[in-house]
Amino acid sequence: MLDDRKLAILRAIVTDYVSMREPVGSKALVERYNLDVSPATVRNDMAVLEEEGYITQPHTSAGRIPTDKGYRLFVDRLGAVKPLSPAERRAIETFMAGALDVDDVIRRTVRLLAQITQQVSIVQYPVMSTAVVRGVEIVQLTSQRAMVILVSSTGRVDQRPIETGGADAEAIAAVRGRLNGELVGLSQAKAMEAVGGLLDRLPPAERPLGNVVAAALVEMLGADPSTKVMVGGVPNLTRFSDQFETTVKPVLEALEEQVVLLRLLGEASSSPGVTVRIGHENPYEPLHSTSVVASSYGPASDAWATLGVVGPTRMDYPSTMAAVRAVARYVGRFLEG
Repeated sequence: MLDDRKLAILRAIVTDYVSMREPVGSKALVERYNLDVSPATVRNDMAVLEEEGYITQPHTSAGRIPTDKGYRLFVDRLGAVKPLSPAERRAIETFMAGALDVDDVIRRTVRLLAQITQQVSIVQYPVMSTAVVRGVEIVQLTSQRAMVILVSSTGRVDQRPIETGGADAEAIAAVRGRLNGELVGLSQAKAMEAVGGLLDRLPPAERPLGNVVAAALVEMLGADPSTKVMVGGVPNLTRFSDQFETTVKPVLEALEEQVVLLRLLGEASSSPGVTVRIGHENPYEPLHSTSVVASSYGPASDAWATLGVVGPTRMDYPSTMAAVRAVARYVGRFLEG
């Protein structure tokens, strides 16, 4: 068990290393942090921290840098996540204002997180159990083609092109009217069930078009957006290429795999609030030189999805955690409202 002085020295080493990007020596700690002890005492405490695995010496005659274990203790002892300043909150609100639909919200969120944290941002598409069908539209494009558009109560808009088989505007309007009459207000699962029953009740003249439209609707209603993620800020990693064990290439390759990203977010957000996975705590080997800071978003009783950032373990954890938490809360309120 570390005493308060050793914990203070560890916090100082983490803080200095994150900001200065250089190993930290005992003399610098005494000068910058008013520790009220001699450099010799600090060196002794650093030796204990190194023996316990919280810090390490990258090469002879160098200062010390934190290990994954040291970062973990630093994060665990943060206490409460610091709040964002009023200016930072206003910047988030301004950036997100005017979003048109869920896709636009996700795009803005990815850009915002990458800009605020200067890390790689990852946002999982939301799935809301309370979402219902708001409307179905069939837009005729040519005499043989149309676009089926499905709108949900969350503002999500999906569309699929179809072949109409030469159906005229009157037939298209009739099918559209029947679909809206039957499906609006239903959950996605119930809407999928209703589509099949509706086909059986269509007049024979409307069934060819109805079958094509129904197939498009079932495809859209059955799609699982939770298996989709959006990534932003990948070029930010190049600023930290010296922080990775070999090269940044394996990290970049891992970030291209949707399954890996979903697993990362799932592992990192397994508990409420902001979760941090550091270095070897990540389940995927190419990302052992990185940390993931993530949070679920949505109402407490119905978490819709997860968002977060990936960056080197030498990360400004307090600021990153605050940004992830604030953005998650804002996006959740935006979609809920």
